[in-house]
Amino acid sequence: MNITIKQAKDYVNQEVTIGAWIANKRSSGKIAFLQLRDGTGFMQGVVVKQEVSEEIFQLAKSLTQETSLFVTGTITEDDRSKFGYEMQISGIEVISESHDYPITPKNHGTEFLMDHRHLWLRSKRQHAVMKIRNEIIRATYEFFNDNGFTKIDPPILTGSAPEGTSELFHTKYFDEDAFLSQSGQLYLEAAAMAHGRVFSFGPTFRAEKSKTRRHLIEFWMIEPEMAFMKHDQSLEVQENYVHHIVKSVLENCKLELDLLERDTSKLEKVATPFPRISYDDAIEFLHKEGFDDIEWGDDFGSPHETAIANHYDKPVFIVNYPTKIKPFYMEPNPENPDTVLCADLIAPEGYGEIIGGSERISDLDLLNKRIAEHGLDPDAYSYYTDLRKYGSVPHSGFGLGLERTVAWLSGVEHVRETAPFPRLLNRLYP
Repeated sequence: MNITIKQAKDYVNQEVTIGAWIANKRSSGKIAFLQLRDGTGFMQGVVVKQEVSEEIFQLAKSLTQETSLFVTGTITEDDRSKFGYEMQISGIEVISESHDYPITPKNHGTEFLMDHRHLWLRSKRQHAVMKIRNEIIRATYEFFNDNGFTKIDPPILTGSAPEGTSELFHTKYFDEDAFLSQSGQLYLEAAAMAHGRVFSFGPTFRAEKSKTRRHLIEFWMIEPEMAFMKHDQSLEVQENYVHHIVKSVLENCKLELDLLERDTSKLEKVATPFPRISYDDAIEFLHKEGFDDIEWGDDFGSPHETAIANHYDKPVFIVNYPTKIKPFYMEPNPENPDTVLCADLIAPEGYGEIIGGSERISDLDLLNKRIAEHGLDPDAYSYYTDLRKYGSVPHSGFGLGLERTVAWLSGVEHVRETAPFPRLLNRLYP
């Protein structure tokens, strides 16, 4: 019977066949240990000289890293491994030999590994990170489907920009100018007026010449928009969503978190409600912490966000930023017109902002005023202003950056490990 490594637990003491690759091996005079991987997981296969033919034993000893094969044997329990099972191998059929595999068990430099990203993905660590990424995606669909959201797919090619054109990739759309989307938000707002609660999940692009460990040129965003929803209500949705994905990763990625040596006690503290601190109070806090370089009206940098996050043991909302440093579409704060009803959610442990959100302007005259103040072309946003002409309602939304969230939950330092094929400032290959 052909099974996968993930199914091994259901076939204890049964003879099965698994298609796999050799991740590593070691052998002595009488026994060979094969580290098998098949995409669903990693498992040890044991070849005992006295229990197989001489041909099979010599073949096992000669197998090279990343050779593909079918292995046949009996699944047994193995309390010494964290996986809990291994295979007592009785037969080996080589599919394709691998020679001079470039990524060996020794240490390699980051640039070398990034040049070989198509192969680096096979390693245990990268496999674990991608599994956690997949679980976050699965839990995302689960959360929004269970809470009455409809998935809407906004266009990737757009004729306008939600946050200005300074960080957009420009292209030609036949005889018109077009841009790669930096957010699907404006289109999601239109969809929310049709479906009430909507979300998108897709690639976004920022032409930002940044080399920090938090930035990618191409990244994936989860962007919900909700009609008839005020800012405070949106914050509750955000914290419930984040709590859901954290809980799902803790429950369903135990092996992966353990392999990555993630301190899960810190993730277990992520429970709602999340603390909230105003921008004003954040500035005051930073001054007390010795950050004299920041003044009211400045945006926060990585050291500032980290200092604020370190004061708490779970994600923290910073609310009501100054109007002048936020996009044109945000609703003014009625208690202070110099600020807007918005929030950034800062992840603990130095991982920075993972969510940005706000209540959107619902008044047509104010929106037109903001468009003019930002020097934007009103004609390019006529579809957006139409939403305020025909039954405008209070509405709010947010965007969560997938790769930063993966980095936080998996505990990896740089977002380049959280995308299958990351696009960085100086990297478009592989």
